[in-house]
Amino acid sequence: MSKITVVGTGYVGLSNAMLFAVKHQVTALDIDENRVRLLRKLESPIQDEIIEQYLLKKEIHFNVTLDKAEAYLGAEYIIIATPTNYDEKTNYFDTSSIEQVLNDLNEINSNAIVIIKSTIPVGFTAKMQNLFPNLKIVFSPEFLREGKALFDNLYPSRIVVGDKSEIGTKIGQLFQSACLKDDVAVLLMDATEAEAVKLFSNTYLAMRVAYFNELDSYCALRGLNAKDIIQAVGLDPRIGTHYNNPSFGYGGYCLPKDTKQLLANYQDVPQSLISAIIQSNTTRKDFIAEQIIARQPKTVGIYRLVMKAGSDNFRQSAIQGVMKRLKAKGIQVIVYEPNLTESTFFYSQVVSDLTEFKQQADIIVTNRMVADLEDVLEKVFTRDLFGAD
Repeated sequence: MSKITVVGTGYVGLSNAMLFAVKHQVTALDIDENRVRLLRKLESPIQDEIIEQYLLKKEIHFNVTLDKAEAYLGAEYIIIATPTNYDEKTNYFDTSSIEQVLNDLNEINSNAIVIIKSTIPVGFTAKMQNLFPNLKIVFSPEFLREGKALFDNLYPSRIVVGDKSEIGTKIGQLFQSACLKDDVAVLLMDATEAEAVKLFSNTYLAMRVAYFNELDSYCALRGLNAKDIIQAVGLDPRIGTHYNNPSFGYGGYCLPKDTKQLLANYQDVPQSLISAIIQSNTTRKDFIAEQIIARQPKTVGIYRLVMKAGSDNFRQSAIQGVMKRLKAKGIQVIVYEPNLTESTFFYSQVVSDLTEFKQQADIIVTNRMVADLEDVLEKVFTRDLFGAD
């Protein structure tokens, strides 16, 4: 049983903590007192069904603290899963939270193997290794879905470790032994390649979203059946029938910032596709807003801000971009979002009663069709064709 510390208890951090807490002694560190309070009561601060089950029903070796020294001293592995939001001014991730952790570890526990799970720019690990030569710093990207983060850790598509030495092998074995899937591919590579894997993977996913959204826009304006076309296109095995349901655009925590970070890393490298993916997402939100505005509504109801079913995250959700465009045209916007406790959201009224929400809205905008809205189908605006994320 190893002693493992996880820094940050968001989707990435908490799913990693639960992954290892069955076989190892895990301590989670966070600066958010409310998150720590909830976790001490074995309540999950994020929406993830399997994480909730592990906390309540699984026999786990798990502790959570606000104290750095308690978390770091004696730890063999320290997993950093702090947020790295994209800074529009610098065109790079804000990696200050990671750098602070590394600085603390340099003083408190320089013997631990440090595993960065936060998404970072290409070249960041090498830069930090030079800055903190006493630390053993390894980047290992995560490939997790919000709401199914622990499932994706238990049954990973692959394990990528940015280190080809014995330490990298050790980390690969650590993750492989904790998951429930047999024969998981473990790929050891240099740190910069591992960093690029994460950014290129998410940018490809963003490109796929953008592609089917532009196909859908074409069909909507030309009067074609987008569902029939997408189904036929997807049956080509080189394309596939997955990840093809039109939406209001890609959003969430990862895709918007990762695509922009990859584009920033393309400085001095010829490209046109990466910037087109980012622009396509803006164009799609423009198109969706125009389609709604054309119906001349007085009040538009936004049903849910979250990115998808099973998630409680609405950070950078595409529907917020649509809201801004509607409000810029003077259209009243109301919001139904059970995860909100506030009475307003960016100056839009939050209506907590679903029946009242349906009555007030002339048009109800929803990224995904749900049973709750079947009684007001004549009001619903969605581009959901397949009833799936």
